[in-house]
Parts: sequence; C-alpha cells; structure tokens
Amino acid sequence: MKRKRTYARQTREALSILGKLIRIGRMERGMTAQELADRAGISRTTLHNIEKGAPGVEIGTVFEAASVAGVRLFDDDEAALRTENARLDEKLTLLPKSVRASRTEVDDDF
Repeated sequence: MKRKRTYARQTREALSILGKLIRIGRMERGMTAQELADRAGISRTTLHNIEKGAPGVEIGTVFEAASVAGVRLFDDDEAALRTENARLDEKLTLLPKSVRASRTEVDDDF
C-alpha cells in the first residue's frame, strides 16, 4: 500500500499563498481559468489544483502558471537572474561535494 506524503505546515501555507497570488494575478489581468491554462500549456484541472495550493503539481508547472499570471517570483531582469545564478554556483563550489549523515539525531519537530 502506498503511503500518503505529508507536508510541513509552512509548506502547505506557502503553497496556499502562491496559489492565491496566481489566482489574483489571473483575475486582475481579466483572464479566465481556461485562458491561463491554455497559455501555460496545462489543463484547467491542473490550474485549479495550483490555485488551491495542492502540493502534487510539478514546480516547473507552478512557476509557468505564475509567470503567465504575472506573479513575480524572482527578479524579472534576465541579467540579474544570470548574476544570481552565477553567484549561487560560486557558493556551491565552496561547499563540500557531499554531506555525511549526522551521528546525532536531528529534532525537526517544529
């Protein structure tokens, strides 16, 4: 039997907020759900799940819907995005290539 995936409260809240921002952006632009779904290349059902904050939708699909709806997730300036991406690449080169399992148990009960 497949076990149902659970998500942290903060994750569920963030998904709900992003879904609402996408719905507001769509409505402020006068777009129907079908119009946004068509422009994002997804079904209306998938858009409905995104707007409701369902956690099972692929992140790329959610970002595409947000972009089409005009929801700003990151800087719109492509040069700034490239600069940030390069900065993060530099930071990653300074970090270890892998992380070993901790010998102490981590308490992640929020």
